[in-house]
Amino acid sequence: MEPISVLLSQAISAPPFSWTTWSGDGTLRAGLLLLVGGYLLGIGPLRERFRLGPPVSRGRIALYMSGVLLLFLALEGPLHALSDTYLFSAHMVQHMVLTLFAPPLLLLGTPGWLLRPIVCQRYVRPVFRALVRPLPAAILFNVIFTFYHWPAYYNPVSENHTLHIASHLVFIALAVVTWWPLLSPVAELPPLPYPLRMVYTFCQTISGFLIGSFITNAKTVLYPIYDLAPRVGGLTALDDQQLGGLIMWILGGLYFLLIFSAIFFVWAHKEGIAGEVVEVPRRTGGVQLPLPHEALRHPAREAQVSSPVPLGARHVAPAPDKVRMN
Repeated sequence: MEPISVLLSQAISAPPFSWTTWSGDGTLRAGLLLLVGGYLLGIGPLRERFRLGPPVSRGRIALYMSGVLLLFLALEGPLHALSDTYLFSAHMVQHMVLTLFAPPLLLLGTPGWLLRPIVCQRYVRPVFRALVRPLPAAILFNVIFTFYHWPAYYNPVSENHTLHIASHLVFIALAVVTWWPLLSPVAELPPLPYPLRMVYTFCQTISGFLIGSFITNAKTVLYPIYDLAPRVGGLTALDDQQLGGLIMWILGGLYFLLIFSAIFFVWAHKEGIAGEVVEVPRRTGGVQLPLPHEALRHPAREAQVSSPVPLGARHVAPAPDKVRMN
């Protein structure tokens, strides 16, 4: 690892930021091509040859490709250059894309039958099942994510290319594990029930609140690399740091609030559908027919539509007894 003095001198000598900057990395592009190629191979030729499952819809393919595209945009191009050298707040945006936006799209776009041969292997399934349980999944990601932003760790690691790439890979992998209890596509490792999903989502806001509030309220610059780099957008290093803390604290919390609300409405919708599918039999000459919903709301109407007389039989009203006249 390079001495911090060398890293600071590199920040001082950095050129002014340009939005046309596009930094490419061969290893990164190879990894993204592997994600795309493996996916297309699995849902195409391998699916047909081994009859793995039904065809994947275009919408689901679009979700997966959108996740890969977000990874590409976050790890290359202007956002990558801006977050690595110039603005701490841009680094927070990059981390949000890597952990909050791309992983759920990847999971939503992947059919369960494509992951089942991997995660349900004899020696893989017990380990993976232990990792994607709600408590380990939440603790692993949030503890490591919080520890990463501690200045004594963040400053040297963010400027070492190998460690920086490794930290991003760890973030993405742990983010997939963290999203699994909410979006699992594999029936053998199912997602949580809807009420527990809401509790789990709320708990995900804790680490962002803690580290985000700490960074926002810091009175000094915690990350010197951004203090010495050329300024972008007129932000001072301290203003940029506070903005980054607010992005993690406020925007991250609002994002999980939206997820929380979406889970609630999906749960309410499914409960409403389940509540309407109710069949109450009525007797019609030995034939059991579902009672209309109107009859459920009006018991008197149920009595009108019920008849012990077989269908097609003549209805004969019995004559009243003659009244004897005295």
